[in-house]
Amino acid sequence: MALNPRITDWRGQHVWLVGASTGIGRATAARLHQLGALVTVSARGAEALHAFVAEHPGAQALPLDATDVQSLHEATRQLLALHGRIDLVLYCAGHYRAMQATSFDLADALRHQQINYVGALNLLDAVLPTLLRQAAAGTPAHLSLVSSVAGYRGLPNALAYGPTKAALINLAEVLYLDLHARGVGVSLINPGFVETPLTAQNRFHMPALMSPEAAALAIVGGWGKGEFEIHFPKRFTRMLKALRPLPDSLYFGAVRRAVRV
Repeated sequence: MALNPRITDWRGQHVWLVGASTGIGRATAARLHQLGALVTVSARGAEALHAFVAEHPGAQALPLDATDVQSLHEATRQLLALHGRIDLVLYCAGHYRAMQATSFDLADALRHQQINYVGALNLLDAVLPTLLRQAAAGTPAHLSLVSSVAGYRGLPNALAYGPTKAALINLAEVLYLDLHARGVGVSLINPGFVETPLTAQNRFHMPALMSPEAAALAIVGGWGKGEFEIHFPKRFTRMLKALRPLPDSLYFGAVRRAVRV
């Protein structure tokens, strides 16, 4: 059952991807450009964004810092002046560093929070009025948040990262309840392990590791099916989903055995 309007024709659709200089965001931007979308890519790394535009003629680079709410408001004004609308906005900015309670780093924990979660709130503050106005006028309006399966339940080494992703999952669910009846599509993207600069720092085996390009195909495919939660790779994410309803004693025991902690 489709929970959102199916997006199958991207030609002429204006898509804004915040956090698109590398990894999943960049690969998704490239896929959408290939499908005929008008793509705007944002991130802090201006050089990477301009390199993307050079490789994808017609795309637009809009460097910004998602932790700066005013820069997101200004970017929204620029995009509306140029395109008149934002058909889909994707928040895929992220920060990750493995952390355990025995090596707690408050500054880095707060950095996770500011980039992974507060940045998404900043984007909401900037674009929600536009999305609601478009939906009321019958124009496409869709908001998508990239979280992670690390937000399903607590996992080792995810002391700083996991809680921010859990917050995004809850945020997306509440947004869907608030916005669906108003015509704004809301989707949640929960990847497993994807080969990106963030996961490159991991020193453990990453099951079902997939490429950013494969992740982009899964994301665009999920939008085409009208899914709310787009999770992948299924052979890995379905296993994690099966662990979610376990009683705490069984869940903690299963995780300890899996990682030998």
